[in-house]
Amino acid sequence: MNVGDEMDRLFIEAIPLIEKIEESGYEAYFVGGSVRDSILNRTINDIDIATQATPEEIKAIFDVTFDVGIEHGTVLVRFNHQNFEVTTYRTESAYIDYRRPSSVQFIRSLYDDLQRRDFTMNAIAMDKLGNIIDPFKGKEAIEQKTIVTVGLPQDRFTEDALRMMRAIRFVSQLGFSIEVDTLQAIKQHAHLLNNIAMERIEMEMSKLLGGKHKKLALDLINTLELYEVFPSIIDQQSLQLIQSYDYSLLTEEEMWVLLLFTHGQFVEKELRMWRLSVKKIKYLKKAYDFLQKRMTRDWEVFDLYMAQEPIVIMVENIWNVLHRQTDEENKRKLIVQLNQLPIRHSSEVAVSGKELMDWRQQSGGPWIKDLLQQIERAIVEGSLQNEQEAIRRWIENENN
Repeated sequence: MNVGDEMDRLFIEAIPLIEKIEESGYEAYFVGGSVRDSILNRTINDIDIATQATPEEIKAIFDVTFDVGIEHGTVLVRFNHQNFEVTTYRTESAYIDYRRPSSVQFIRSLYDDLQRRDFTMNAIAMDKLGNIIDPFKGKEAIEQKTIVTVGLPQDRFTEDALRMMRAIRFVSQLGFSIEVDTLQAIKQHAHLLNNIAMERIEMEMSKLLGGKHKKLALDLINTLELYEVFPSIIDQQSLQLIQSYDYSLLTEEEMWVLLLFTHGQFVEKELRMWRLSVKKIKYLKKAYDFLQKRMTRDWEVFDLYMAQEPIVIMVENIWNVLHRQTDEENKRKLIVQLNQLPIRHSSEVAVSGKELMDWRQQSGGPWIKDLLQQIERAIVEGSLQNEQEAIRRWIENENN
């Protein structure tokens, strides 16, 4: 490989660090997802470096280090004004809770370190010159677009049940198929996901829903009946209902709303069980409510104002999927309409609760919020100018 032309910038920037480790007498390689993505010519967002050197030896080599995950052998190294995570080769003892090893042992063998990894495509190393070290035929699996475990799949999945979700998430992101024995092992061991914290499953599911090949992944979840271990939003009914739609271009958040819609109702309790944040749940509910309106009528101007641009776009994208059409022109018209509104936010209204109390000679209460909303709607709909005097006269006329 010609490093200057073909190796990703993140790899190139880390080469001096690898050379410094080598100068101290230890091996160091790029490993894992960054190597996989390099082979696939995918964008690389971060790199992983594995080394023979123990955490203490790494700390002795570099002046500035931080113990970010030292119990697992990971040290953050500050080098050439950049941060790099460096992890010692390790093996793992028996797993507990189908998720975590009971202990970690640092070793000197790259082969043994790669052997403990989940899938062959993630068990590839690369040296500073771009040479590939691939003892488990991961590059071949990538070329065949196949997800296959390192070693027996039942061993990998009973060690860490979350690997089953990771396999299906990779289907969504990469468009790969899952090797037959690996697929069968997922079906046989799916119940072990009940032992995994829902926060971890949600992380994988959200990445899956944002993947380019999400339909392949959701069809697999349906076929393997993995929905049995999920909160009910993603269930057999919703998965079967969406099969006839082309939702490949929807974002992760749009997919949650689509699944809620096919589920038949907004269920905040179930979203909380998925461990989505309160902020995200509120955002999804707002989009869901406007989608319900959009399914029965066109946008009204005050709806556009209350929804705001991101949710308008989200709702239109889902509406187009449900109606099996693409209407970019309508989205553009709606955004133009939004941009032409006299106000875009309640903070732009020319009066506040203070003026309303002064004009009415009345103490505060819920009436202020109600009246401000009436004023806001009248301004947005064009029946009232956003000026204090005009608003005062409008209030007087409304009361007479």
